[in-house]
Amino acid sequence: MNAPDKTTVSAYRPLSLIDGEWTSGGGPEEAVTNPVDRSVLGTFAHVTEDDLARAVAAASRAFVSWRSMPVRTRVQMLERAAQLLRERGEDIARTMTLEQGKPIGEARFEVERAANLVSWDAAEAQRAYGRVIPMEPGLQHTVVRQPIGPVASFTPWNFPLSSVIRKVAGPLAAGCTVVLKASEETPATACAAIRCFTDAGVPPGVINLVFGVPATISSYLIAHPAIRAVAFTGSVPVGRHIGALAAQHLKPAILELGGHAPVIICADADIEDACLKLVAAKYFNAGQACISPTRFLIEAPVYEAFKTRFVELASKVTLGNGLEPTTMMGPLANQRRIDAIVELVEDAKARGADVLCGGRAGGAQGTFFEPTVLENVPEDARIATSEPFGPVALLSRFERLDEAITRANSLPYGLAGYAFTRSSRAAARLTEEVECGMLSINHLWTGTAEAPFGGVKDSGYGREGGEESLDGYLVTRLVSHRAA
Repeated sequence: MNAPDKTTVSAYRPLSLIDGEWTSGGGPEEAVTNPVDRSVLGTFAHVTEDDLARAVAAASRAFVSWRSMPVRTRVQMLERAAQLLRERGEDIARTMTLEQGKPIGEARFEVERAANLVSWDAAEAQRAYGRVIPMEPGLQHTVVRQPIGPVASFTPWNFPLSSVIRKVAGPLAAGCTVVLKASEETPATACAAIRCFTDAGVPPGVINLVFGVPATISSYLIAHPAIRAVAFTGSVPVGRHIGALAAQHLKPAILELGGHAPVIICADADIEDACLKLVAAKYFNAGQACISPTRFLIEAPVYEAFKTRFVELASKVTLGNGLEPTTMMGPLANQRRIDAIVELVEDAKARGADVLCGGRAGGAQGTFFEPTVLENVPEDARIATSEPFGPVALLSRFERLDEAITRANSLPYGLAGYAFTRSSRAAARLTEEVECGMLSINHLWTGTAEAPFGGVKDSGYGREGGEESLDGYLVTRLVSHRAA
């Protein structure tokens, strides 16, 4: 089957890509729905084990030539892929909104971010070289960095474009090939992303895209001897399983997992600025982000002022179809998220929490949930320790910075953290003591291409982005040569 053109993609027929051929999988068909009204967008087919075998064989075969290709040639293809992402941005953004529900403005932002990620990794490919270690006369130690081999990558639905790009651009820049299992809830977005690489000239087999039952695909790919590394973004429970599978087969893994991000608001903070930024960040992507600010720890003297303004702004967040320009927050991605958040909020209420705004699923048609703010959430409430992954903020007060830091570090998560303060002394303490992979002080963005992205503790290990972007896809070897 030939690669689908733009018309085919816009008509919604997501396909797998195996060894350069766009094809329906040989497994059962599955429908994809629009979360705004639950209407069926179209269907795609799951891959079979035979399909997976072909994908791995293609990645293994293509690795030999891709790793040997001049770096500059690979870089030119990646730069062209970034250009195509930008040129096709409006179509890709619309597809993303239809599948995932996020407002079109957020989808456009994700397209631009994805293109920047490709450009950054392309640049890093030109700096992925080793070094020479001075030794005694006649002896030379050379450190060589080489691509590790075919990579099995797994991506979620919440950022269906940028997550795919993270898991493709880095390995390709390093000289690796990829078998990508993208989310079954946002398949057309993944197809559109991968088409930018194939249309940029990336040879057949270098990228392979498959859809199907996650557990079946992960078990097959990670155990396969041709797969040399694993990259996964998703929940902590699934990440534990993926990490255990990789460890069982002695394969390195990059795991970018969930969080339950603390926000520390000091009494000297600019409350208006903090509230404006935090409401925008909390309800961005309907709170379906691993770095979403969730546990708000507010110093007692400014607690009431912060609460009043935050709730006022949260109450004005408009829900609706992401394609409408007035929509500030779209639906949740699926009914599972609605059910999970309803359960968490009801549990918190039953244990004494107060709902300051929201707290309900909104409307019978789509999967909407109101922007929600809770206070007086007891420590034994499930939402206090489990990532809600939705539009829910938990407000509580603290008396001393020591207390805030202790509470911020009290959970096993450690992905993102946030703080607002004008004090350099407080900022220094927060920098030193808050346990997270990424800390933002007086602003809310941690996902730029130039910076490393990843967590500590149960939020995973390994880094994507920054000068560390290719590290997980390279092996470091020593060549020691004594002149004969």
